[in-house]
Amino acid sequence: MPTALTSLPLRLLSCLALVASAPALAAEGPSAIEAQSRALQRASASVVGLRAQAVEDARSASTLGRERQGSGVVIGPGELVLTIGYLVLEAEQVQLVTDDEREVPARLVGYDVATGFGLVQPLVPLRIEPVPLGSGSTLARGETLMVVSGGEEGAISAAQLVSRRNFSGYWEYHVDGALFTAPARPDHSGAGLFNSRGELVGIGSLLVRDAAGAAGPPQTGNMFVPIELLTPILAELRSRGTSRLSQRAWMGINCVEAEGTVRVVRVNSDSPADVAGLEPGDRIVRIDGVEVKALEVLWKTLWAGGAPEREVTLDIVRQGRPQTVKLQSVDRMKTLKSAQGI
Repeated sequence: MPTALTSLPLRLLSCLALVASAPALAAEGPSAIEAQSRALQRASASVVGLRAQAVEDARSASTLGRERQGSGVVIGPGELVLTIGYLVLEAEQVQLVTDDEREVPARLVGYDVATGFGLVQPLVPLRIEPVPLGSGSTLARGETLMVVSGGEEGAISAAQLVSRRNFSGYWEYHVDGALFTAPARPDHSGAGLFNSRGELVGIGSLLVRDAAGAAGPPQTGNMFVPIELLTPILAELRSRGTSRLSQRAWMGINCVEAEGTVRVVRVNSDSPADVAGLEPGDRIVRIDGVEVKALEVLWKTLWAGGAPEREVTLDIVRQGRPQTVKLQSVDRMKTLKSAQGI
């Protein structure tokens, strides 16, 4: 694999350097270091490049484009490849790129709105050993981790865990226990985050400006979705293409949170919010009678409020004037396009 950060020989040396940085492991002797080195090399080899093309009329194309590129990690069984969902959202074509520069066609197995994970299946064998899964909940702040991206410009580097906390996205998304690392990697989409035992602990999602959190200093870094969110839904993703938690209400708005207020910054075209007349700049005060001061409250109240398709009441302030808006939410999964036959 050509690499933007290291050449191939240095890539393997980087794995060894990560192992040697653990004093407890070094104290166990050469055999422990060798075993750990093999585990990290297997982790590195499990990451592949991923290219996807969305269907022509994809709703997500306006924000993500039709052509997407990132990484995925071979997790098994059957050489399943785990990636970040927005890369394969509404995809009609998926290609995987291996270390030896093979291009392997793949099919979309599942996309999970609730976690943000995507799952694809190669159509011919990758001949890559699946990586074992770890847990982000066992990581300590400041712990050294390994970030690996795949594809023609794949790279490997060390990173530190700077915080672990809940994350609410502006696009009607929330994940508990997200992992935040630094320094930042621009090729984060679908990249694998590995612990010192070579176990996968997270999948790369975002570039963020507040990796250390609100209480910490400004720090650019990456957000990774923790792998422990996959285990309870993996069987569902394989059999149904999504999880039951993904059958949730969707309004079609992007919001930001600042100083205890939540404001609309974008309204998706032809969405329930658009039909109801919500506008950028509207401040959301309450949803279904629940006071809103944070994105997490807004999204969790929306999803817990009943059936995905129902009436939702928003109390807003527009240009200083309070108003009440009623909209008919929809099931997010029903708004997504798929290739013919999927």
